[in-house]
Amino acid sequence: MKNPHWLSELAEAFLNIKSKEAMKDFLYGILTPKELDQLSTRLQIVKMLKKGIPQHKISEYLKVGVATVTRGSRELQNQRFQNI
Repeated sequence: MKNPHWLSELAEAFLNIKSKEAMKDFLYGILTPKELDQLSTRLQIVKMLKKGIPQHKISEYLKVGVATVTRGSRELQNQRFQNI
């Protein structure tokens, strides 16, 4: 990470957004279409993993590499995504 303080500022910006529409507007403004797609896909990976769907099925369904799904699985094992 280039500057850990920047991540804190980004987190603060997210926390200050009060509505779904304002959040969507922020995301469209700060991210490229490809980044939006990647983030949305990663959220779906986490949700599917939490439902117990096998990694290879997630990979096929979302058309992503198994390594991408495995990374999500590893982060779940590290107790991330408790609020999802």
